[in-house]
Amino acid sequence: MADAKIYLNVPYPEKDAAKALGARWDAANKKWYVPGTVADLTPFAKWQTDTVTAGVSATVNHKPSTAPKPTLPATGTGVFTYASIKDFVAYNGDAPPWE
Repeated sequence: MADAKIYLNVPYPEKDAAKALGARWDAANKKWYVPGTVADLTPFAKWQTDTVTAGVSATVNHKPSTAPKPTLPATGTGVFTYASIKDFVAYNGDAPPWE
């Protein structure tokens, strides 16, 4: 894969060392990478991640949240209305209700 990229976790103070070894900057992903054409990755071992992609970025597989989703108060039709909020004060544009 000629366009494969092996992304690296290079701290800012070490960017010049990575660049000197042949790493390149991916501006779109804001990460350093080694082109897939490089055969020996040993010099980059301290910065290596496990992400190897054929495109520009990798897909991260996140687990779905098990937390309950917040619910909004609703009327009998299931449509949210401001009247269903207990402390709601309508603002007509004349004078703010907090004054």
